[in-house]
Amino acid sequence: MIKVEHLSKRFGAHTVLKDITAEIRKGEVVSIIGPSGTGKSTFLRCLNLLDQPSGGSIEIDGVDILQHKADVPRIRQKMNMVFQSFNLFAHLSVLDNLTLAPMKLRGLSRAVAEEKAHELLRLVGLGEKAGHFPDELSGGQKQRVAIARCLAMEPEIILFDEPTSALDPTMVSEVLAVIRRLAKEGMTMAIVTHEMDFARDVSNRIFYMDEGLVYEEGTPQQIFENPQKEKTRAFIHRIRSLQRRISTADFDFYALNAEIETFCERQFLPRAARHNLLLLVEELLQILRPRLALSPIDLAIGYSEKNGSLELVLESDGSAGDPLEVTNGEDDLSVSIVRGFTDKVTHHLVNGRSRLEVMVRKA
Repeated sequence: MIKVEHLSKRFGAHTVLKDITAEIRKGEVVSIIGPSGTGKSTFLRCLNLLDQPSGGSIEIDGVDILQHKADVPRIRQKMNMVFQSFNLFAHLSVLDNLTLAPMKLRGLSRAVAEEKAHELLRLVGLGEKAGHFPDELSGGQKQRVAIARCLAMEPEIILFDEPTSALDPTMVSEVLAVIRRLAKEGMTMAIVTHEMDFARDVSNRIFYMDEGLVYEEGTPQQIFENPQKEKTRAFIHRIRSLQRRISTADFDFYALNAEIETFCERQFLPRAARHNLLLLVEELLQILRPRLALSPIDLAIGYSEKNGSLELVLESDGSAGDPLEVTNGEDDLSVSIVRGFTDKVTHHLVNGRSRLEVMVRKA
């Protein structure tokens, strides 16, 4: 359905896409992942010519859309796009948002367009919202309306540009559920996403983009469990870890807790493991608080899917001894709690830094 050869895109002196060659087959779901700023969204925008490529070729169902004779409006009807910012018409009702393009561009009568629109709204679970306006909807509902509006044009290909990035975490699942349904029905889709578990679950293939290239591609199992290239391995490792530097004793503990909770949710960790991890972080930082007067503390949380292990590492400058052994007596309760909620605790001095490694008890 989509064949790209040597695609490049420059904005002035800045090259965003260097030399992309890739194919997406009919009925295939390809998720595009990678660090921010590596050209993922630009790649999608070039596919439907919202951004004009600087070089290369793009074929959609055998038609080179960069040729002067190409019927771009017709091609865009075949390949629609869902944006992260919804792009609904605020002055139109939900029903009118869905019927405007089919009536204007496909020549459907109002009755036929409205019948189809109601059908699509029921498909995305919003049948009762036809008469509402976008400002009356939640973010998740707006995005589902945007997907329904896209489907109203009966596309053969849908491009999703980070469809959940503008949503509250509680609304993400409702949008991903709709995309999963489309995948099961055989819709050809390219999805730029930061939802790694979703990408692994829904995709036939993964494109990992870096340096303006499709740096590595493969099945979800290959990319997430056995990536072949160093930058891919580093990226996959980062998404399974949380790293934070704590510089003062007055750090925002509640914000840190919220980040840890979000990390645990993304790894689908059981409630008991989350509780143990949060408790350990609180107690260990209490024990290490005096050291913050001398140097920052680097905190890292890592999760291994292979064995389900959860590791907590805290590093600080200096050659101070094991913080669980060198205490002032006031921390005895905290030390007892730490030892009670861990399977293993080790302390090392590495290149002049104190490193405490904690294996969190699973249950």
